[in-house]
Amino acid sequence: MHAADHGDQATSGDAEGVSLVVAIPTFKRPERLVQTLRLVGAQLAPLVADGGVRTASILVIDNDPAESARPFVEGEYAGVATTYVAEATPGIPAVRNRALDESTAIDLLSFIDDDEVPLEGWISSLLETWAQSGHPAAVMGRVVSLFEPDADPWVLESGLFRRPERPTGTEISVAATGNLLLDLNQVRRSGVRFDERIGLGGGSDTLFSMGLKKTGARLVWCNESVAEDTVEPERQTRPWALKRSFSHGNVSVLVQLRLEQRATRRAVIRAKGIAGGAARIVAGYARHLRGRVTRSVRHDARGLRLAYRGAGMISASVGQAYSAYSRPVGAP
Repeated sequence: MHAADHGDQATSGDAEGVSLVVAIPTFKRPERLVQTLRLVGAQLAPLVADGGVRTASILVIDNDPAESARPFVEGEYAGVATTYVAEATPGIPAVRNRALDESTAIDLLSFIDDDEVPLEGWISSLLETWAQSGHPAAVMGRVVSLFEPDADPWVLESGLFRRPERPTGTEISVAATGNLLLDLNQVRRSGVRFDERIGLGGGSDTLFSMGLKKTGARLVWCNESVAEDTVEPERQTRPWALKRSFSHGNVSVLVQLRLEQRATRRAVIRAKGIAGGAARIVAGYARHLRGRVTRSVRHDARGLRLAYRGAGMISASVGQAYSAYSRPVGAP
């Protein structure tokens, strides 16, 4: 059956009668995880009580083999049943696949990160958009980044953490898992999973959503669903911002290569990646220098960010995958 079909979905017009699980991947962030768990439970409890869904539960997937998060996870939050599992395979793709495997009898799966704060209406808005948009395979909400008051203006002006808003119901071509609702009946029929070959590299959610889209599935935007992400101090730095820009460029080419099986087309993708990357390096450094001369932090930051993205594209085109989430030597 085609992935875009939804004739056997549990409901015809809204989310009543469906089962929902909220999956929270975690890795050594116990304090922030506890806060997220409490807020998620507080939103799920009234949803069940009011008949918004048939059942709702929470699933915590710990990527630390030492199971460091286990003592911090309770059996329920606001009366919502919570399950803890540990996934020893390093990397977020394995964790996300574990969420899929633990939800084989569930209709809808929502992902939210362990360091995010879901604002009021976060989950109900995702469900409403799913219902009113004809049951798409995925609904993506917004993630808004928050910074310390003394954050480096250069990092803020780089635009790295600014995510565009769109009208609710807009069809999108790619989705991230920081705030995402999946129709599991369609996902299971598509056969699409998160690519564990990526491991500690970035872009597994990009590859997953684009692979889902390729099967004919629909991805839809929900502007009312908002989760706030307080950016960690170590990520509010210029070196980290530039590494992330390099990673984004690297991923953009790698995803295209993984989705294309034909050798001739892959060669074209590599050639375009090298040419496009080189063009971005030239244009980026030109803007960066312009910013230095005119003392424009915006041009300085955005130009260097563009140049690093171009370098990442070239790296991927010549066969180098960047490990965006590499862990220290000796870490699990």
